[in-house]
Amino acid sequence: MDRKGILVVVSGYSGVGKGTLMKALTARYDQYALSISATTRDPRAGEADGREYFFKTEEAFEEMIEQGRLIEYARYCDHYYGTPRDYVEAQLSQGRDVILEIEQQGALKVKAQNPDVLMLFVMPPDAQTLVERLRGRETESEEVIHQRLMQALEESKYVDRYDYMVVNADLDQAVEEVHQLIESQHNMIKRNLDFAKQIQTELKTLV
Repeated sequence: MDRKGILVVVSGYSGVGKGTLMKALTARYDQYALSISATTRDPRAGEADGREYFFKTEEAFEEMIEQGRLIEYARYCDHYYGTPRDYVEAQLSQGRDVILEIEQQGALKVKAQNPDVLMLFVMPPDAQTLVERLRGRETESEEVIHQRLMQALEESKYVDRYDYMVVNADLDQAVEEVHQLIESQHNMIKRNLDFAKQIQTELKTLV
């Protein structure tokens, strides 16, 4: 039975640790392909173009929009974020599970276009932990942190659009929870109708 790749969307509040979680997941299991998003925000310390993000100018990003080269895109905290189409389609065709680590606006657009997408939302153990993680990054001003918390409050109204939540309190445990949730999707009947029909056909020859 051929294993088909599954499209997975992972969202979460800024500072919740979803990037760290996804890096740990892809380091532990080689079945996953983590899609690299394009963005117009400036790189943070230690980030490299083509590794964490494809860093684009506003003009270059809008050109990608016009050419239909993005699966989804959204504007978040005054910057564009989007998912390049070619990489995702190539990985899925090779049977790899593709993870889109994207903001909520883009996530809901992907779900509207792909009803079978698995939607995961990463939560902090509590709101105070989220504040501490944002401050702990030491990359943004208090004004920007406040802006991100306001955005998180708005996003909290739409969490029910997702399939599952993963609480990122312990990294190893969160990695395993995400892996098991994705693995369970591979065994859903609706994703294996061809195999089920094959067994049905074989049974008919035996009765």
